[in-house]
Amino acid sequence: MNLQQFRFVRETIRRDFNLTEAARALYTSQPGVSKAIIEFEDELGIKIFERHGKRIKGLTKPGMAVAQVIDRIMREIDNLKKVSDEFARRDEGGLVIACTHTQARYLLPKVIPAFRRQFPKVHLSLAEGSPTQLAEMVLHEQADIAVATESLAATPGLVTLPCYTWEHSVVVRPDHPLAELTSSEARQLTLEQLAQYPIVTYDRAFSGRRSIDEAFARADVRPDIVLEAIDADVIKTYVDVGLGIGIIAGVAFDPRRDHGLIGLPVGRLFGTHTTRIGIKSGVFLRDYVYTFLQLLSAGLTREAVLDAIQGTQPEES
Repeated sequence: MNLQQFRFVRETIRRDFNLTEAARALYTSQPGVSKAIIEFEDELGIKIFERHGKRIKGLTKPGMAVAQVIDRIMREIDNLKKVSDEFARRDEGGLVIACTHTQARYLLPKVIPAFRRQFPKVHLSLAEGSPTQLAEMVLHEQADIAVATESLAATPGLVTLPCYTWEHSVVVRPDHPLAELTSSEARQLTLEQLAQYPIVTYDRAFSGRRSIDEAFARADVRPDIVLEAIDADVIKTYVDVGLGIGIIAGVAFDPRRDHGLIGLPVGRLFGTHTTRIGIKSGVFLRDYVYTFLQLLSAGLTREAVLDAIQGTQPEES
């Protein structure tokens, strides 16, 4: 057995058992991948994949165990490369951050300039997507860390730690009736009042949308959600053109920048949310990654992150 066979098996699983896609990702031929996998199965004396004719349909029971071992082996090989880079090229390398638009737009601009001043030779990349996609990127080692509110903590194979908490805000145009509320009246806003107006808010995969739906459902109130979007900038744009009121993450509203809109905090209605960072379990992190994490949040110390990755303490809730 050899590392090439391990790579072929792992990539076939990652590509939903599509040998053509696996071969393309590995820059080789589909017959070559198929032949290597069959030889590997013969050497082990077990079948790793369930087949229907020439098509692979899934993993056998022993194949599931083999896949877990291969994943651990390949992770440790990647860790060896990172250890080598850490000592040979201490301040050089790359860092891929998987994040939602909200984090890319409102959190990371406060962090990346400071990081670049310390590590000018580290190449940074942002990979945006839905929280589920971000988790997959980290699991498949297409990204080093993920930053999101939803899904990360519930993803097997990921270690997650809290980064910061936030609440929702309602945004309206200055000529909207809700903009005329006094501070005291705004603090007493109800779900019934919000439901009197068309609502523009997040897609169901993003930024606490589930808590919005659950709050209205508990109150037996049916909101008129006229538009769903994946980022706050789009929501604010459609509020500005008069489509309705917006419900967005509070971190996405800045009265100095969003001077054409009025923000009303509504955390009392929809609760407090925690944005988390996600790292693949057991991975070796370069020194500059620990620096980046602590710039994200003072609580993300090297010790806290190492303890979580190594599983030596329970995760915070």
